[in-house]
Amino acid sequence: MKETIAVFDVGKTNKKIFLFDKQLNIIESKEEKFKTVTDEDGYECDDIEKIEQWVASSLDELAGNDKYDLKAVNFTTYGASLVYLDEKGKRLAPVYNYLKPLPEGFFDNFYDNYGGVEEFSRITASPAMGMLNSGLQILWLKRTRPELFRRVRHILHFPNYLSYLLTGKCLSEYTSIGCHTAMWDFDNMRYHPWLKDEGIYLEKPLPNDYLMDVSVNNRRLKAGTGIHDSSSSLVPYFSGISENFILISTGTWCINMNPFNHEPLTREKLRSDCLAYLSINQKPVKSSRLFMGHIHDVNLERINEHFGIKDDRYKRISPDPGLMNVRLSSGPANRQFFRNPESGRYLDDSVDLSSFSSYEEAYHHMVFDLTELCIESINLIIPEPRRIQNFYVTGGFAKNNIFMSYLSSRLSGDNVYTSEVDNATALGAALILWRKLEKGDQSLPDLGLISW
Repeated sequence: MKETIAVFDVGKTNKKIFLFDKQLNIIESKEEKFKTVTDEDGYECDDIEKIEQWVASSLDELAGNDKYDLKAVNFTTYGASLVYLDEKGKRLAPVYNYLKPLPEGFFDNFYDNYGGVEEFSRITASPAMGMLNSGLQILWLKRTRPELFRRVRHILHFPNYLSYLLTGKCLSEYTSIGCHTAMWDFDNMRYHPWLKDEGIYLEKPLPNDYLMDVSVNNRRLKAGTGIHDSSSSLVPYFSGISENFILISTGTWCINMNPFNHEPLTREKLRSDCLAYLSINQKPVKSSRLFMGHIHDVNLERINEHFGIKDDRYKRISPDPGLMNVRLSSGPANRQFFRNPESGRYLDDSVDLSSFSSYEEAYHHMVFDLTELCIESINLIIPEPRRIQNFYVTGGFAKNNIFMSYLSSRLSGDNVYTSEVDNATALGAALILWRKLEKGDQSLPDLGLISW
């Protein structure tokens, strides 16, 4: 039988199971989508009962399959989501949606007690984002559902709750705490005092390679603690690369992560949408973000409408050296799009599209100027003196040759790569377990690197 590790990769939209072999190849995968339900206020949230049933039935099936020798299981999920348990270990509430709106000024008095919102955000590396600050979800529950809150005995982040379903052990780990939760004091690397002040006690965090013995369908397995998905996506790069790097994860959001910048966040960086995660090595990961995919799409729609394009013609445009040289030689100061990014407008309708002689020219200009916004976002997480020379681009924009050509030209003194590693988040969660189980025989992941 082939030795395998199972990973549950739970996103907001897709819920997936992967089986990895010892060479870190995906040998089987399944995907599910569950309809959302609503909480007590009628706000949309994940159907946690369906997820619980899916995890239990899937594990039972995997453990009973004689085709594979299942050795261990781990979990990786989106962050900013909590599960509340009573004294008997029973779940008390829905998994509230981190996009659930709060009344304006709900936490104003709270912030005032801890130096104001800017200082509190700096210490916790957590810009004030309402329910996205999962620690403040606890305070919200305490204030709005006092009778329910009095029954709470354990509070777990979502990845750790899925592990709890298997192990019955309430635990915490660093990656779920250190991701805009407003729980962690990054100055002193411990829980922030406000939790104790509010009578909130959380489990002492464990390292992510802590394993527990479990039995499923008469099979003995090792179970991991669970891991936050953003931190999990970095693990394959820690494993396969020895030099310092920045990971540029692109899609609707462009998330730039620098695991080697451990400087404390400043108020200025927080105002620029920077924050910090905790890696599996329990070190801060400086991060910045840009709504790049959305900005691209809304401006592309305007360009398409102007030129009468009704399909994905932009995907068939090859980088034009002449157009690229014009934009590179004119420099970032001569933008035509996004000349006033402080306005917060994603659609730049101030550009006169009739000034472009062709669809291709307009698209080249838009992507160039979007690349400049991306570089500005990346530079926020690069300290001086500059010691980062390796940049790895993943996701949708890694397949956009115009974007990659501009980016590599603007970072001409550095090493720029696209990485075609599939399912990096699940792979990271598997790697953590294989490292612990196979100390003398550790396969390195194929990152699918292409140099630009």
